[in-house]
Amino acid sequence: MSIAAIIVAAGRGTRAGGDLPKQWQTLAGMSVLARAVLAFRKVEVVNQIVLVLHPEDMDRALPYLGNGISAVTGGDSRAASVRNALEALENRGVDIVLVHDAARPLVSGDLIARMIDAVHPTGAAAPALAISDALWRGSAQVEQVVRRDGLWRAQTPQAFAFGAILAAHRAHPGGSADDVEVARAAGMAVAIVAGEERNLKLTYAADFARAEAILKGDTMDVRVGNGFDVHRFIAGDHLWLCGINLPFSKGLDGHSDADVGMHALTDAIYGALARGDIGQHFPPSDPAWKGAASRVFLAHAVGLATAEGLRVSHADVTLICEHPKIGPHAIAMREVLAQIIGIEVARVSVKATTSERLGFTGREEGIAAMATATLIGA
Repeated sequence: MSIAAIIVAAGRGTRAGGDLPKQWQTLAGMSVLARAVLAFRKVEVVNQIVLVLHPEDMDRALPYLGNGISAVTGGDSRAASVRNALEALENRGVDIVLVHDAARPLVSGDLIARMIDAVHPTGAAAPALAISDALWRGSAQVEQVVRRDGLWRAQTPQAFAFGAILAAHRAHPGGSADDVEVARAAGMAVAIVAGEERNLKLTYAADFARAEAILKGDTMDVRVGNGFDVHRFIAGDHLWLCGINLPFSKGLDGHSDADVGMHALTDAIYGALARGDIGQHFPPSDPAWKGAASRVFLAHAVGLATAEGLRVSHADVTLICEHPKIGPHAIAMREVLAQIIGIEVARVSVKATTSERLGFTGREEGIAAMATATLIGA
């Protein structure tokens, strides 16, 4: 059985405040969207994830893509955005699809699994919490007391038989509050599954504080890995260092682009995961990696961490060389590494030192790099 997840993240989320839409804001050191993606990556039976993004945000999603994750642009409404993702999945053999709001980043693997199990009897299921508070209708004053019997607070992910919900969206005129409304309009029965209090929706700035408090109560898995790499100089007019192409009087020798800094950092992440080194994942004997951009290797290591429920919390790279001078390019290097890893620039360090004219780096025969990566259970 093939199960896909659609994560809707095309809105602007202005009520949350901040300089970025809420799905791109940081929650305990990790973007809201990254946390939502991680929740579904942890559930092994979910083998495809489609991100629905605003057209202006497609470049931001590049570190997330691959390994079963793809992206589509959103529409002018939530329903249109979901339909775009459903249409993209049509020929991928999907049996069950879960539709989730990126603004609910604390959804648990247990809830996702229960939603999948609940789909089979009815073809649709949705998580919800029974309302326990008194309800009023009014504006400046109470005008009516509303009975709370049989009322629920809807959550996501909402789960559906794929063909049925695709047909329902195609037939719906639009303007729905969520996918349950679309399903009900098509005559589908929707089972209610007990939701989770921690599966809150981030709407206002105060919601971020609540979510961070929940995360602080979770058990934390911390791992540290180290990496070291060396590449010798060869004839050339440029070299790659930490994702930046630097004009220089020499090049660096290597099967790939020989980015010694990015190689050391990649190995540091593999080390924290106890997953070997670059050579094991991308053998230099394989012509497919001839001249490859080292960002591919780093993104792969980050992807493995994500799949294991870990995130890179901090990265520190030290380049050891007499030349070229690293200082003028350090900020740009940090920005590139942060973008690939998916963390804030403030959590990435790039610095340089010399070997006081000693050894092969002192003789300007090449460049060495060492790196440390800290991974935290997400």
